[in-house]
Amino acid sequence: MRRVVFITQTVDPADPNLGATTAKIAALARRVDEVAVLCDHGVDGALPENCRLRRFGAPTRQRRAYRFVSALIRELHPRPVAVVGHMVPLYTVVAAPFVRPLRVPLMLWYTHWKGHVVVRAATLVCTHVLSLDLRSFPLRSSNVHGIGHGIDTDEFPCAPPSSVADRPLRVMSLGRYSPMKRLDELIEGVRLARARGLNATIELYGTASPGAEAAHKLELEHLVASEDYRGFASVGGPIPRTELPCYYADADIVVSNFVSPDKIILEACSSCRPVLASDECFDTLFQALEPSLRFERGRPDTLAARLLALAALGDDQRHAIGHTLRERVKAHHSVDTWAEAILRLADR
Repeated sequence: MRRVVFITQTVDPADPNLGATTAKIAALARRVDEVAVLCDHGVDGALPENCRLRRFGAPTRQRRAYRFVSALIRELHPRPVAVVGHMVPLYTVVAAPFVRPLRVPLMLWYTHWKGHVVVRAATLVCTHVLSLDLRSFPLRSSNVHGIGHGIDTDEFPCAPPSSVADRPLRVMSLGRYSPMKRLDELIEGVRLARARGLNATIELYGTASPGAEAAHKLELEHLVASEDYRGFASVGGPIPRTELPCYYADADIVVSNFVSPDKIILEACSSCRPVLASDECFDTLFQALEPSLRFERGRPDTLAARLLALAALGDDQRHAIGHTLRERVKAHHSVDTWAEAILRLADR
């Protein structure tokens, strides 16, 4: 029996930040006999029948650790073909003393700009470190493998083209309200494009945890209420995962200014929407497309120039770019290619 143990934070298809994980687990489940999913929180009925959900959530850190280790030990027999930690470097490090002596491949999938001490430890104890691209992992290591982002293209179908002849060009971005995303530069880029004659709006959506994110969201709310930005920019709340396809379909261009390859870009591409991003990891995705879909972080004027270039195209031309992007996502960033890469590495 081929089994995979999968460790993650949340199993909930409606979660605004982590809902995409369920499609990745399902893709693995289609290729093995069983997936044992260890999670802090999970909803029933979200996964295929050959998946078993073990929740280790608890009120205290000590109790949570005990429940996690107990569940892990139970799921290591019979021997799985791999143990995969999804964006959970700490739990992957904790799992190592139990997994590695059994000669079971221990993998961490991680795409983020933070290379803190726990990520460093995970790089040392894992047999494989997985990320979208070699550059999307914050540390350099021979253990790192670029396997794409794992986008469910069925969840984000190709939306038909929409005419912008008699309305503003709708620009959208979403995700956590992290200061690292420099959302103020996106707003300024749209302002500069408007100053050059483009009728455009920008809508921001996302979650804001207490602390820096909540403070940053408040700063953005004050910014869009000021005289220079009033009327064309808005700051909204989170979008339930199940509603995202409709929001991508309503957008004309989706933008990201993160120092990491934001999955919203790939989800928008799957929806056949043109995108603009500053992260270098999208260079292969954007290769040979004109006008350029890359702008410079810290240079809102370059975003404005890219918006103007896309707006100058016809509706069908923009849709053709979006369709090309969707095909590239299917080829290199789908949940199927992602799951196949994990099992291929496990069998080495």
